[in-house]
Amino acid sequence: MASESEHRSGTDQGLKRILGPVDATCIVIGAIIGVGIFSTPSQVAQVAGSGSMALTAWAIGGAIALMGALTFAELGGLYPRTGGQYEILRDAYSPLPAFLFVFCNATAIQAGAIAVIAIICAKHLGLAIGNEITGTFAMTLSAAGLIVGLTAANALGVRWGSRIQNLTVYAKVLTLIVVTILAIMTESPVTEVVATESTEQSDSGRAPIVLIFAALVPAFFAFGGWQSALWMAGEIRQPKRNVPLAIVGGVLVVVTIYLLVNWAYLRLLGYDGVVGSQTIAADAVAKAWPNIGRRVAGAAVAVSAFGVLNAQLLGGPRLIYSMANDGRFFRLFAHVNTRFKTPVAAIVLLGLMALVLLIVAGQHAVEKLTTGVVFIDSVFFALTGLALIVLRKRRPRAERPMRVPGYPVVPLLFVLGELCILAGALFYSEQRITVLIGVGWILGATLLYFLFFYGSRRQ
Repeated sequence: MASESEHRSGTDQGLKRILGPVDATCIVIGAIIGVGIFSTPSQVAQVAGSGSMALTAWAIGGAIALMGALTFAELGGLYPRTGGQYEILRDAYSPLPAFLFVFCNATAIQAGAIAVIAIICAKHLGLAIGNEITGTFAMTLSAAGLIVGLTAANALGVRWGSRIQNLTVYAKVLTLIVVTILAIMTESPVTEVVATESTEQSDSGRAPIVLIFAALVPAFFAFGGWQSALWMAGEIRQPKRNVPLAIVGGVLVVVTIYLLVNWAYLRLLGYDGVVGSQTIAADAVAKAWPNIGRRVAGAAVAVSAFGVLNAQLLGGPRLIYSMANDGRFFRLFAHVNTRFKTPVAAIVLLGLMALVLLIVAGQHAVEKLTTGVVFIDSVFFALTGLALIVLRKRRPRAERPMRVPGYPVVPLLFVLGELCILAGALFYSEQRITVLIGVGWILGATLLYFLFFYGSRRQ
């Protein structure tokens, strides 16, 4: 077990603490509110089988997210350095789970998310300008251009990435509030929110609890992201205070907005309309503003997707940097550019991995990665939640600016919620293939670790 001095030895060489509490909160909100809330409500409703069940799944997902935020907030105060989640897993268990987390994050979780988000951003950008992108080549080229552009912007400096993040967060929050207001003000809303014969699922004979577990998988794709503040802690001022506040405050804002906007989708479109929509925000706004609604909403969704795409390339590379700085990845990725003060090599690596998935797997295959991404992510969310309990025992005297209320019930409920999401992916037949891919990805990463990095630094 590492000593207290070793726990304090983590460094952020070359990085500067220039981000304030508003920046940190925008990183959390921007990393969570991305394309999920503009795309997954249709899938959640379809899997859940009715509007009320879909809202229940969103509410449960929000509760899990809040418990996760409280858990991660304490961990954020305990590890106020860049790539903190890597160090948490390393110190709680061993270097292997920490390596698996960062490797799977770079090659599947975030790389897959970046590819999916870039596609959705390009699709809605075309909708906004009145020239929808339909061809596979054109869509892939547009998405690739977005990835390359934001990779370059984040390599040029953390302040550039932070400014993009803040502006897009304001835009996406405003968009979701507008959708909710339109649902309230619409005089003749669609009120039918239960499944009809045309949309009732073949799995409707399953127990409601199983359907909710399955619906949590796509729902949680829209909730993940609060951990980004942990990854950026080395560039946040007063991180022991600001990181926990950003995580909890950001998640509270997001959960409130998500519940309101999903109610608004069902009120404006009805259950059938939600299930059948490919561009749900645009279709919902078009109900109130038939002439320009789709284009206005398309522009707003494109901006939101652009923001979360930026968030992925802003926070994710810091994990790669942290692991390389710890001696368990190629030293090239621990280098910080002396001019831009950013881990350029790590940023470029994540951008390249996303491009490879986008080009090699193709648009439709990448979109199916959502379940696999959530499955892998949930494994490491659960491990990080349990790490709080392990570290309370191993480091009882460590400074903790924030402690989880209701300990250990809250972190254990968070872990249980994540396990329910994993069970939902396994129980629902259409999601099993991507789960198997996720398991294979983890096993492949384990083999890579033992071939190249095992024993590279003693714990």
